[in-house]
Amino acid sequence: MSDSVVTRVATLVDEYLLIWVLLSVGVGLAVPSVAVLTPLSTPILAVMIGAISLTLAPERFRQLRSPVLLTILVVQTGMPLLAFAIARTFSLSPALTAGFVVLGAVTPELVTPTMTELSGGDTALATVILVVVGFGTLVFVPGVVTVLLGASVAVDPLLIVEQLLLAVVLPMSLAVGFRYRWPDRIGQYDDLYPSVSGLMVILIIGIVAAANASLVRNGGAVLLLVTLGAVVLNCTGYATGWLVGWNFTRGERIAATLSVGMRDFAVAAALLVGAGFPTAATLPAVVFGIIEVTTSAGLAKWFSRPR
Repeated sequence: MSDSVVTRVATLVDEYLLIWVLLSVGVGLAVPSVAVLTPLSTPILAVMIGAISLTLAPERFRQLRSPVLLTILVVQTGMPLLAFAIARTFSLSPALTAGFVVLGAVTPELVTPTMTELSGGDTALATVILVVVGFGTLVFVPGVVTVLLGASVAVDPLLIVEQLLLAVVLPMSLAVGFRYRWPDRIGQYDDLYPSVSGLMVILIIGIVAAANASLVRNGGAVLLLVTLGAVVLNCTGYATGWLVGWNFTRGERIAATLSVGMRDFAVAAALLVGAGFPTAATLPAVVFGIIEVTTSAGLAKWFSRPR
C-alpha cells in the first residue's frame, strides 16, 4: 500500500471518527454474531495503547507536574459517589445501582490516551493516570462497593491486573522503549499512530455492542432511565475534569476532562459478572460505553478544531 493511500485512510479515520463509531455501534447491534470477535478485545486494546504510546518520547513523562496528577486522582475518587447518587435519584434497582457504582469506581477507559492524543491533549498525563488508577482499583473498587452498597462484593483482582498488564503496561512499556531506542525511525510515523488507535476504537466498540445486543434490545422501560443516568455520569465527569483544571495548561485540561469523564465500561461489566450479579447489572456499563465512545469522539473533534 502506497504512502498516499495510507495517508488518505488515516485522514478518513481521523476526520470522521464519530461517524465510524456510530456505524460500528449500529453494525454491532444489528449483527450480534460480530461478538465472535470478543476474544480479540485484549489484543485490539494492546494495539490501541501501543500505537498511541509510540508518540511518547521519554522526556514527556519527565515533564508531568505532580500537583496536576494529584488533583485529577483526587477527583477520580468522587466518580463512584456521583454514580451512586444518580442511581438513587432514578430509583434504580440494587443490581443497576451496583452497576453504576462499579462503573464509577473503575479506571478511566483504556482508550483515554488515544482520545487525548486525537484531542491534542497531554497523552503522557492521561496514560499515567490510567495506570495509577488501574492499580489503585484493586483496593478501591471492593472498598467503595462495600461502603456504598452495604455488603462486601467478591472482586477478582487478577482480572484487572491481567487486563492492565496485557493491554496497557506491556504495550506502553514496549512502545516507549522502542521510541527511546530508535527515536528518529519511530518518530517519522507520528502522524499515523493516532489513526491506528482510532481504528482500534472503531473495532472495539462494534464488538462490545454486538456482545451486548440482546441486553440493549430487551432493556424495556428501564433502559431510558439507565441511558439518562449514563449521560449524566459521562457529561458531569467531563465538566468536572474541565473545571478542576482551570489553572492547567490546555493539554493537561483536556487530559483531565477525558480521564474523569471516560470510565472503563468493559472492566466494569466483567467485574459485575465475576461478582455474581445478574446480567442486568451490566446494563449501565453497556449503555455508558456506547454513549462514552460517541461523546469522546465528538469532544476529540471539538478540541482539535482550529482555534
